[in-house]
Amino acid sequence: MIDPTHLPANLPEPVDDGACEHLNGLELPPIELLSTTGTVHSLHDVSSRWLVLYVHPRTGGPGVTLPEDWDLIPGARGCTPQSCAFRDHHAELQSLDATVWGLSAQPIEEQREFVDRMHIPFPLLNDSALRLIEQPLRLPTFTVEGLTLYKRVTLIADEARISRVFYPVFPPDRNASEVIDYLRSRS
Repeated sequence: MIDPTHLPANLPEPVDDGACEHLNGLELPPIELLSTTGTVHSLHDVSSRWLVLYVHPRTGGPGVTLPEDWDLIPGARGCTPQSCAFRDHHAELQSLDATVWGLSAQPIEEQREFVDRMHIPFPLLNDSALRLIEQPLRLPTFTVEGLTLYKRVTLIADEARISRVFYPVFPPDRNASEVIDYLRSRS
């Protein structure tokens, strides 16, 4: 049986296509998105100093069939290991005055099932309407089997202004540690 929390060897590494170069320094828009807790969160209003928003394509799970050749798409595989790494480092991120949110375009029901099954202690935001591909963020996407999904990117905002962009994120299971190193360097 495949362990979804570990990455298989020899995944293709995504290449920086420049799709996130415009993000550093932008103020997060006051877009409100439904979360897995049933509440709506604004990207602009966070009670902590830092917002860590990791955007990922989609997670797998019971009854969720990933597209054929998913592992061959650079940057597609790794949503569960990335989420679990943020889960495992959540207390440390909170101690650095950071709020962590995950975000994807997959259906909210699938996100809720994932949060429950993997014991994710923070909300996942739902953007199945792909509102973040619009101005000013213009987050990058890819299309597979008729689905438009976000490419993996992690934004760190300091009081609603993006101060660091991780893109491409590879390997995704190390992203939480990279974020912690960045936040420590800014403390």
